Amino acid sequence: MNKKYEDMLDMEHHVSKRHPQMSMRDRAAQFSPFAALTGYDAAVDDTVRADIEGKVDTEYLHDEEDRLSALYGQGDL
Repeated sequence: MNKKYEDMLDMEHHVSKRHPQMSMRDRAAQFSPFAALTGYDAAVDDTVRADIEGKVDTEYLHDEEDRLSALYGQGDL
């Protein structure tokens, strides 16, 4: 071990007097992956549902983006 920091091993853990300690749940949320495509899963679910109900003719729509555009319109993506 590096002797330069050896004196730090016996120090107590610092607890701020100014800032309350963050809950474990909030700390975990900071490091969990974020939804880069907010609403994407719902859009895919809606597309699948529309396919099942026969609302979208999927024979000519091979690309997922084309499917979503046909269902929601180009401006909604």
